[in-house]
Amino acid sequence: MSAGHHADTKEHGHADHGIDHGTLRGYLTGFALSVVLTAIPFWLVMSNALGNQMASAIAIMAFAVVQIVVHMVFFLHMNTRSESGWTMMALIFTLILVVIALTGSLWVMYHLNINMMPGHDMSQMP
Repeated sequence: MSAGHHADTKEHGHADHGIDHGTLRGYLTGFALSVVLTAIPFWLVMSNALGNQMASAIAIMAFAVVQIVVHMVFFLHMNTRSESGWTMMALIFTLILVVIALTGSLWVMYHLNINMMPGHDMSQMP
């Protein structure tokens, strides 16, 4: 490769994405967003600000999803154009596995809670 090719690669590498990749400013922005997105759900739970457990759970999950996106963008530098789309394919596969693991965990915990309640008669199970 020629020296001119390396200069073109450096000029167009990360600057055209609109995000400071690998800079102190980018990492500090990601860190600040992560702290805020952790502190707000903590406050919601500790102060019972919403007054409803279901609303609190939905709000916490929404903040978790936003925090996942912040981590992917600011710390993992993921976007749809990197590595010819393979990064996006890996992300989709990971999301499918996370959904399966979370759904299975919630299903098991729900049924453990129901089946372990006092006075529950296991002989009525099919």
